[in-house]
Amino acid sequence: MDHEKAPVLDALAAYHRMGQLPFTPPGHKQGRGTDPRVLKALGDAVFASDVLATAGLDDRTSSQGVLQEAQELMADAVGAQHTFFSTCGSSLSVKSAMLAVAGPHEQLIVGRDAHKAVVSGLILSGIRPVWVDPAWDATLHLAHPPSAEAFARAFAEHPEAKGALVTSPTPYGTGADLVAIAQVCHRHGKPLIVDEAWGAHLPFHDALPTWAMDAGADVCVTSVHKMGSGLEQSSVFHLQGDLVDPKVLKQREDLLGTTSPSVLIYAALDGWRRQMVQHGHQLYDHALQLAHRTRLAIEDIEGMHVHGRKDFCGPERAADHDPLQVIIDLSALHISGYDAGDWLRAHHQINLHVCDHRRISAQLTHADDDRNTTRLLNALADLAGHAAELRPAAPIHIPDPQELRLEQVMLPRDAFFGPTEQVPWQEAAGLVAAEMLTPYPPGIPAALPGERLNRDVLEYLHSGVGAGMLVPDAADPDLGSIRVAVER
Repeated sequence: MDHEKAPVLDALAAYHRMGQLPFTPPGHKQGRGTDPRVLKALGDAVFASDVLATAGLDDRTSSQGVLQEAQELMADAVGAQHTFFSTCGSSLSVKSAMLAVAGPHEQLIVGRDAHKAVVSGLILSGIRPVWVDPAWDATLHLAHPPSAEAFARAFAEHPEAKGALVTSPTPYGTGADLVAIAQVCHRHGKPLIVDEAWGAHLPFHDALPTWAMDAGADVCVTSVHKMGSGLEQSSVFHLQGDLVDPKVLKQREDLLGTTSPSVLIYAALDGWRRQMVQHGHQLYDHALQLAHRTRLAIEDIEGMHVHGRKDFCGPERAADHDPLQVIIDLSALHISGYDAGDWLRAHHQINLHVCDHRRISAQLTHADDDRNTTRLLNALADLAGHAAELRPAAPIHIPDPQELRLEQVMLPRDAFFGPTEQVPWQEAAGLVAAEMLTPYPPGIPAALPGERLNRDVLEYLHSGVGAGMLVPDAADPDLGSIRVAVER
């Protein structure tokens, strides 16, 4: 296919060139009705290109096939059979994929380190999860994706499951053995969904971890705004093979998606695909070299250690690691990642990705350069020099893996939508959670609706909040109380 083309961008240029006059939404009419103060802040171009997808960018019947061609080009660029654009983020895309594979009360095998968007999909759909435990590093207190053997055991115990879902790479950049997991699924004739939200860049350089379609996955969901050049909320989901019907997948997306998609998001996706096909390998050559230099420089800062393959990969750990996720352990400085992240923002205007009880992370992409990383390095060195002035890392009760693993006793949907009550956190042990309790970022629920709470998880969350952890989806974000199901 001709990857010089950018159908959405070309149609947008034609829209302006022809002088189309809309008597349709959006009501600002290409910015003519927008408050001048808003135009000053956001710029005229944003509103000028905010047009309807149909009866705007394309005609009423979509006869020009603008979006269809853009999706076909994206599929060709990454080697998928079908690609669908989403303007509602991968939170919607992954739900669409789940609903295309399993329905209410049917089983789906899911890695327990799934993002809260997956749990939301379970709540909305009534799918019954069969949880697969992640590979837990008890020394680093970090979860890596589940192994292929863990998925094989789950299928052996639940042969009626409709398919499997794994998250890879994780927000920490660690990857599953997707080839082996796909083989497990296909031996049972079941599809594999990969939540690859952090992997939009993976198809475009062979030194990066293997991406889901090359590994044999059936459906892959990726957030182009995370590691690519898409605008926030831009997502694509790719499909290959014959285990998931593309018409069904599209219908599920239609069910959940907006009827007013953003042409701005479509246009950025279209342009990013062209950029990657034409320049992606060169851009990621540079990004990987930059990441290598940055990692070495951070390692030289006293009290900081940069995690890499040596720490994260191997037996009982991850299968792969994305070096663009620069994960920095601060344990030797005796400060928490929460406080370190806040300090760097307040004193150096540096915004970090994941901050946890002992780590911070800086996400590098093809957009970064030596100027950016020099500023980061200077800020990190200053942090190390002022670490003694920060409060010592507050103790957090981190249970053993078996204590973190809660029993699923109700369907997530039933617990979430059924009768609930709010109880003091000290009295919640033994009761069934009716809400997600999700340290964020990275957004992996420590407890989810339908799981029976125990003292260890409650103490972990409560002590974490005291140390600076955020649990924004709880009814009581301070976790003084917990929403639980009223068991009949």
